[in-house]
Amino acid sequence: MVRVIPTLTLETLLIQSSGGPVCGVDEAGRGPWAGPVSAAAVILNPDDLPAGIDDSKALTEKRRAALEPEIKARALAWGVGFASVDEIAELNILHATGLAMCRAIEALTVQPVAALVDGNYRFKLPCDVQTVVGGDGLSLSIAAASILAKTARDRLMVEMDARYPGYGFASHKGYNAPIHQQALQTLGPCPEHRRGWAPIKALLEA
Repeated sequence: MVRVIPTLTLETLLIQSSGGPVCGVDEAGRGPWAGPVSAAAVILNPDDLPAGIDDSKALTEKRRAALEPEIKARALAWGVGFASVDEIAELNILHATGLAMCRAIEALTVQPVAALVDGNYRFKLPCDVQTVVGGDGLSLSIAAASILAKTARDRLMVEMDARYPGYGFASHKGYNAPIHQQALQTLGPCPEHRRGWAPIKALLEA
């Protein structure tokens, strides 16, 4: 079975109906036990597209790292936003994700009229929203955003590994992993752990 490759079809249709620039939006880090959630927004230049843009999950870490500066250099605009662990605790992960998306769009130097957002939840964003289930595999703009959100968050987690050694953040980026479980048992949670997450709460309440 041949996998569909992302295109600009959805962007073209939305530009025609909205009459202005369209960005793709995606997030990274909704599921980890530690660290912020990130989001990115990208307005691609249809006349200057980097080759090989795809859903970040379909790419190797090396390929994502190579595409990140290409996307930033050749896009009409791009922005990245984060929501912190404290904001996740205060708002819940869904609304914190929306906050990160708002920050990513607000960071764009060209403000879009509409956004293509991966998934089926219609976040309240600074522009009109069209949700796209599986969007990072269908829309080039969403795929580009998925790459920027992922690389930005991964880089932050590597920095966090240096601040809070012993948890293995550089390798698993805050997700569930045997080394992470063991470190939590040994060291307890650090300030960047999501204390509302069930495994972390269980450790704190033990």
